[in-house]
Amino acid sequence: MSNLYLPEGRLLHTPENRAVCAHLDALHRAMEEETVLEGRAVLCTPDHDLSVAVGPFAGRIPREEAALGIREGTAREIAILSRVGKPIAFTVTGIASAGEAPTLLLSRRRAQELALGRLLDCPPGQVLPATVTHLEGFGAFVDVGCGFVSMIGIENCSVSRISHPACRFTVGQEIYVLLTGADRDLGRVYLSHKELLGTWEENAARFAPGMTVPGWVRGVKPYGSFIELAPNFTGLADQTEGLAENDRVSVYIKAILPDRMKVKLSVLSKLEPSSKPEPLFYFITSGQLRRWAYSPAECTRTRIVREY
Repeated sequence: MSNLYLPEGRLLHTPENRAVCAHLDALHRAMEEETVLEGRAVLCTPDHDLSVAVGPFAGRIPREEAALGIREGTAREIAILSRVGKPIAFTVTGIASAGEAPTLLLSRRRAQELALGRLLDCPPGQVLPATVTHLEGFGAFVDVGCGFVSMIGIENCSVSRISHPACRFTVGQEIYVLLTGADRDLGRVYLSHKELLGTWEENAARFAPGMTVPGWVRGVKPYGSFIELAPNFTGLADQTEGLAENDRVSVYIKAILPDRMKVKLSVLSKLEPSSKPEPLFYFITSGQLRRWAYSPAECTRTRIVREY
């Protein structure tokens, strides 16, 4: 997929964006070609129009052009207000030359329409860049192009089960997502994330019996505790008193069993808590994924396979 429609903030400081925004003739060409550019929203008027700094020029985004759904009443005003002080994507729709300083008329809505059109044309399995915009208990909302937001359900954040997407992401984090489907009639795209974090075997290759490593407690049961060593790689430790979900611990790896897709662990000690999730390690960051087989080939348990 072309990177014409990146999440907001990715274009602002690029040489290409700076060059176009610096010259009026280049902005005229960008208007004719509907090129998506970025500036910075500097204020929101009482009428909810946005003022945007575009290189040395001033731009204005009328309220109804500030986001998809504003005109139809399906988007909340916070979609406009929250952009102040932040990068904002737009197309140039007009250039008023009255007076000494030209004023640019801009549309963020049109930039989002173009981004959504490209997303709807993408095949399932396409890997996309995204930026986390906010987190709810049921999922992570991400910008997948020009401020167009879609959601990763909590069940698709990783193979390892988590209590909240904040266990995996932080707001503003740049990540990758997998496009799993789209609904053209509703103008929606559906996303996943866990497939990009590797299969069981790929993650197992980073560890070996005899290692002592840090981990996160992701579940406490009467028979033991599930410890996440990586977002797609979890083992079971013997019952240990005093553990709670989301504790950080150090664990000794006793055995790794591909045929049973199991990792046997022993908890050594609790570690200092951390307010941030561990950095993500991606095995896939581009291209199109057609099939994902999480389970090892020799696994005798139920196999986890997805086709796209």
